Amino acid sequence: MTRKPVHLALYDTWADWETGHATAHLALAGFEVRTATPGGRPVTSMGGLHARPDLALEELRPEDSSLLILPGATAWDEGDDLAPVARTARAFLDAGVPVAAICGATAGLAREGLLDDRAHTSAAVPYLAATGYAGAGRYVEADAVTDGPLVTAGPTEPVAFAREILRLLGAYDDKAVDAWYRLFHHSDPAAYAEWTEAVSR
Repeated sequence: MTRKPVHLALYDTWADWETGHATAHLALAGFEVRTATPGGRPVTSMGGLHARPDLALEELRPEDSSLLILPGATAWDEGDDLAPVARTARAFLDAGVPVAAICGATAGLAREGLLDDRAHTSAAVPYLAATGYAGAGRYVEADAVTDGPLVTAGPTEPVAFAREILRLLGAYDDKAVDAWYRLFHHSDPAAYAEWTEAVSR
């Protein structure tokens, strides 16, 4: 079965650590991972890594994608420069194509009104409340939350974020994802054999 690519949106100050588990294991599962930036410009991460994108975010169409991943970045909280990224997320969700947002990206979605009617999580209740959004009653205290085509997580939960993405896209079966999570989040040595057995089938 041919899978559509997964698209990782990147922008200056993106948080390096938040999406690596997801993108690496999606690639291992057979998904092509492509990067997109505003204007197709090279960008620099919070850790100083430089990225040249595969395409401009403005060229990205929901029908060509399996998922849009939005990492956190200090830029989400420093003005409206990333508002077009949140509008891209709206176009994806309106088309029924999944979006996964972590850390500061959840604030961007909150400002866009995309969390008002969906269960979600983030770094903390006051962080999202500061956006003035109307979805505080849908906030869930959890490591990561999936509500339909939307995945959200806070900055300390990149492994749980990846777990929800792997499940949502059916990258691996539930038994494999459970073993994977126990291995990478809990360092459970018993999970290694379960994980390798599950993915070798």
